[in-house]
Amino acid sequence: MEPADEPPSLLQRLSRRLFPQGDPRSQLLEAIRDAGAQGVIGADVLSIFEGALRMSDMRVHEVMVPRAQMDVVTLNDPLDKIADFVVETGHSRFPTIRADDKDDVAGILLAKDLLRHYAGQPFDLAQMLRPAVFVPESKPLNQLLREFRVNRNHMAIAVDEYGGVAGLVTIEDVLEQIVGEIEDEYDDEDEDNIRLYRDSRYRVRACTELEDFNEAFGVALTDDEVETIGGYLTRHLGRLPRTGESVQIAGLFIRVVRADTRRIHTLLVERRAAPPVPSPLPPDRPAADAD
Repeated sequence: MEPADEPPSLLQRLSRRLFPQGDPRSQLLEAIRDAGAQGVIGADVLSIFEGALRMSDMRVHEVMVPRAQMDVVTLNDPLDKIADFVVETGHSRFPTIRADDKDDVAGILLAKDLLRHYAGQPFDLAQMLRPAVFVPESKPLNQLLREFRVNRNHMAIAVDEYGGVAGLVTIEDVLEQIVGEIEDEYDDEDEDNIRLYRDSRYRVRACTELEDFNEAFGVALTDDEVETIGGYLTRHLGRLPRTGESVQIAGLFIRVVRADTRRIHTLLVERRAAPPVPSPLPPDRPAADAD
């Protein structure tokens, strides 16, 4: 018996009611942007609407921390070693594995639970672990967010089609697709404008000067009219880009993480190798005729 279809979301029901013909999603987005342009809703509200619509098309594998980048603790490690690692990484939750095997997740350690040990209370790490939640890496983000809310979970382990661990995803990863980057009280406001985000991707503040951007990424972007990478991107497109919009410049893949109706705030920059140029056919090998 096939599972019941997922009930339509509030945005889907609203789109169908307001725009029964054509592409309701595109028409709803256009109407929301018109409302923003007319001042009916603020820039932040517009950005959240756009983020919610964009997030509904995304899946776990697009936002998860890849397996190779996961910060995990090992069940049999000494508690002092685990505590040092917790302090060094600064996370609040850690997948806990057995015998250095990331496919064998025993549970989730909450950093605050280590306080019991240092308070002199009896402490058994295996007993303190919270159950791990596993989700397919192909799961839609809107469904995952609903499950996070209902089950009050904050982290899930993403698995591939063979059941192996592919990465992890947190509720913050999902919410950032709607509201933009979330910074807490531990984020350094004076940190560098360019910092490693995940793997080979960098989070760049749009106010970064072009000279610094060029030096960091080994490119030579120039424009006499602007001084920052945000200004350069706006000049390159001929308009203010929107949150979620992407462009390729000088071998760099640049996505706008957060922007409002006045300026860009944050970019995600990734260096991508150019696709290989197909080899020409040998002279003595005629090309196949088209059907």
